[in-house]
Amino acid sequence: MTDLQSIERALVALLKGVAPVASETMSCHQAAGRVLAEPVTARMDVPPFDSSAMDGYALHHGDAGKRLPIAQRITAGSPARPLKREHCARIFTGGELPPGADCVVMQEQVEVAGDTALIPKGIPIGNNVRCRGRDVWVGSPLLDAGTRLEAAALGHLASQGITEVAVRRRPRVALLSTGDELVEPGQPLAPGRIYNSNRPMLTRLLERFGADVTLALSVPDDFQGTCATLALAAQEVDVVISTGGVSVGEEDHVRTALETLGQLDLWRLAIRPGKPLALGRLPGANGSDVRFVGLPGNPVSGFVGAWLFLRPLMGAFLGCPALANLPTLAARTDFATRTGPRRHYMRVTLEFGPTGVVAHAFHDQNSGVLSSCIEADALAVIPPETRIEPGDPIECLWLRVD
Repeated sequence: MTDLQSIERALVALLKGVAPVASETMSCHQAAGRVLAEPVTARMDVPPFDSSAMDGYALHHGDAGKRLPIAQRITAGSPARPLKREHCARIFTGGELPPGADCVVMQEQVEVAGDTALIPKGIPIGNNVRCRGRDVWVGSPLLDAGTRLEAAALGHLASQGITEVAVRRRPRVALLSTGDELVEPGQPLAPGRIYNSNRPMLTRLLERFGADVTLALSVPDDFQGTCATLALAAQEVDVVISTGGVSVGEEDHVRTALETLGQLDLWRLAIRPGKPLALGRLPGANGSDVRFVGLPGNPVSGFVGAWLFLRPLMGAFLGCPALANLPTLAARTDFATRTGPRRHYMRVTLEFGPTGVVAHAFHDQNSGVLSSCIEADALAVIPPETRIEPGDPIECLWLRVD
């Protein structure tokens, strides 16, 4: 397995056989960001009745052009009485359209004198009326399984009076950090050591992708210790993710430990950054297969690998199609570059202008320059063995959760 593999082959190996995790029922108040496990069907029409879209006067369209008695006053939330012909009703936005009325004329177009209103001519049926069921009909699909419950979806549920939903539980993740040189922030930094930037970065990304990092461990730089840590982690989670230790150095034990304990499905990718990536499986609790993703130790490689691999993996565990692929944007470059045999994922910012989208590349694309990821909007995909000049078209992967 020494040949470099394509990202497409890696994704097939990563996602093969992944099934959605179990579901749980929870309050809609607590379900923000969670993924629906079951489809939801509308229980009622929305709006539940014909209502006025603005402040004005409700009437039958056949009575337009006349001065009409104002028979009633209808505010939002109050019941409406039937309206006789050649009468009108003062109505406010959201008020129920009274039976017998089929249109509303805005108040600015009406001349009121005492308890009568002069209605202009030519008011059509349905004018300024929000019709019952315009948004949703009872019995129609409301939300599909796999929908991520963000603001609009939560509002949609609330419009039906729904208070509980079945959602996928969060996939449990063990995040392992390899390297004796790593020190956790807040601890003294001895010569030759560095702070662990990968753990908080990947924890936050995994949370955004819908996972729950339930275990965070440091892995010693020795084979037996690495085996013991991997075996322990696999008993408690759905996915084990490591950073570092998957290259070919004498102190890189993760890949060998994975092969010893479980199965190595794929190693080393034809991409930049992120070539030393390992995918496989570990024996989990009750004979289950636990997915393993070994990300490179360089922080930019880990950042890029998380978007390319961890995001779709969490999408598969959650049954959430929106997480399967990053949105793509066509752009033009304002930079020049040339790639070798590996596909390059460059950190870029995007400028949206009248002539289209322009991608601006960060000057230093080194895999250790994490600052380039802070403002990055997208990853510009540069094919292998390609020369890019300013103004050339490229594809960009937009760094969005959904």
